[in-house]
Amino acid sequence: MYICLCHGVSDKKIRKLVIEEGITDIKGIKKCTALGSQCGKCVRSAKEVINDTAKDLFKQAS
Repeated sequence: MYICLCHGVSDKKIRKLVIEEGITDIKGIKKCTALGSQCGKCVRSAKEVINDTAKDLFKQAS
């Protein structure tokens, strides 16, 4: 699913960055993608994807 329609950033891309690069905040995602740099409506949804992915990783590690 596309999270940022303006720049074509998907939830899969965000999850991949969290899992493989250890990025856990919007600032880190913005460094790797153009997320949130145009209209900004995607930032809230992106935060949810980041948090959900981090929670899943924590549960797997426990």
